[in-house]
Amino acid sequence: MRKSDLKIIVGGLSAPAPVRDRRFLSAFVTDTRLMGVVGMYANWELATRDGLSSFHQYFYFDAEEYGFETYKSVHGRDPGELAIIEQSLIGGLGGSKADLTEEEVCLLAQLFAEANHHMQLPLPGPKEEYAFLLDRPLPRRKALLPAVMEKMCGSISSEYQVINYFLMRCFARDFVAARFLADPSRDVPLELFPDFLPATLFKNNIKRIRGGGRGRFGCESLIEENGKYALLFTELELSALRITDYRRTTTLSISSQEAAMLLAQPEFITLYEIILEPEDFDELMAEATERSTATAHPNGMLYLAFHKNNDHVHKREYRLNDDVYGIYYVSDFGQVLVASYSSQGIRRLEEELRKSPLRHYLLEVERFEFKEPVLYEFVNSDFDDFEDFINAISEE
Repeated sequence: MRKSDLKIIVGGLSAPAPVRDRRFLSAFVTDTRLMGVVGMYANWELATRDGLSSFHQYFYFDAEEYGFETYKSVHGRDPGELAIIEQSLIGGLGGSKADLTEEEVCLLAQLFAEANHHMQLPLPGPKEEYAFLLDRPLPRRKALLPAVMEKMCGSISSEYQVINYFLMRCFARDFVAARFLADPSRDVPLELFPDFLPATLFKNNIKRIRGGGRGRFGCESLIEENGKYALLFTELELSALRITDYRRTTTLSISSQEAAMLLAQPEFITLYEIILEPEDFDELMAEATERSTATAHPNGMLYLAFHKNNDHVHKREYRLNDDVYGIYYVSDFGQVLVASYSSQGIRRLEEELRKSPLRHYLLEVERFEFKEPVLYEFVNSDFDDFEDFINAISEE
């Protein structure tokens, strides 16, 4: 869901000595597999002719489109460098970390590589650094799979969570994860929409049709595939937080304008001016938005700050962007825009800025409330000044 577009960073020793021995120390995987992506970390102690050294590996896997797309490594024990890599890679996934054994690390690395082979994607380099994981025989492979899947998927605790995750995985044609949510004693169909390519679930409305032990629910799902939008209507049956039945009722193709109307929500923006730009402004901004991912744009830098969890999947009305905690845009022309989709959220973001070192360098100019989001329009426009942009669109 949240793709990494960062280049490989190799820190510490740029040309480490050949490894004579390797000892496993620790590892974890994020429990975000049902969101479609996972991050894995492994820590090793290496014995070389120069003595003992610490070796850290990071893996990023996207089950929907990009496969095992990112590998990063660090030789040495620089906590700052490790924190930067971890934040850039898994900081936006919103999950918890589940400890892994050495065997489980090898199994996941092999599953990632096999997925790339199936998807006809190259492995990220330098491959020689993790080849030992791919080459290790795993006689207990079949027995390890259920426990590893449990760790990657995390706890299932609500009916809405099961439904949202199940539909998300089915529409993405990620049937391995969808099957995890289905009752293994029932022959639950998974591929009900073969006429659709892998799609993103933007919004899902759930309505309870029948309660009781086998609850039945109707869903209206807004999906997007290759720039085309559709509403998919389904019915699902649940028992003991597992899908026991899944049926397609109808579909409706809609325009991008109609999709925008269905996704419309208010946006609250506070505009600041940078009154004094310190040399370390970028560093201060990164500190103030520690749970964010940064993306460069022609006229500035956009920071997306994500919630620490994926609790939005527990909602009766699921929205894809409800995992976003806040948005920050730092323009090259001395403006900082802070945005949220709720009045409570924008107040929280403003308060956080007031408590950060940035408060000494920012002047609050104006607050705005819009019926639908406009920040991305400004970011992608040719305007330098946000107020000029607002005046222009107000005249349209």
